[in-house]
Amino acid sequence: MRYFLDTEYNGWGGELMSLALVPDQGEELYLTLQTDRPPIEWVERHVVPYLDMVPHQLSCPRLSRADAAHAVEQYLRHDRETLIVADWPEDVSQFCSLMVTGEGKMIEVRHVTFRLWPMSNFSTAENSKVPHNALHDARALRDHVLTLEP
Repeated sequence: MRYFLDTEYNGWGGELMSLALVPDQGEELYLTLQTDRPPIEWVERHVVPYLDMVPHQLSCPRLSRADAAHAVEQYLRHDRETLIVADWPEDVSQFCSLMVTGEGKMIEVRHVTFRLWPMSNFSTAENSKVPHNALHDARALRDHVLTLEP
């Protein structure tokens, strides 16, 4: 199964704030996380107001990192081969970091492959219905990639 990934985080190298996995078809995953640090100014202005702008059925309370990791585990548990597509390296980094749940421990997932597909002439935020919302940005990425495929 192929999923399109987007994340929002508190500045460069900052805490993960939200994560979305949008499949080619089917149920989407959108998570928001509790954070320990106040958001930096840019994130406060451009990300925080849009964290909860998702369809009602996908809205959820802010999760701890551990609960978010287990939600990803549950969401992907049935996939034998998971392909995750992202357009920015930090999205992959944030996802991989979330998979690690403790020293020498990680969530249980089967084969996961990442494809970094940088978009030099496409901006997910500029093409998103709600810019800087991980769910809407992941949908914009998916829709754009699907237009590039035969």
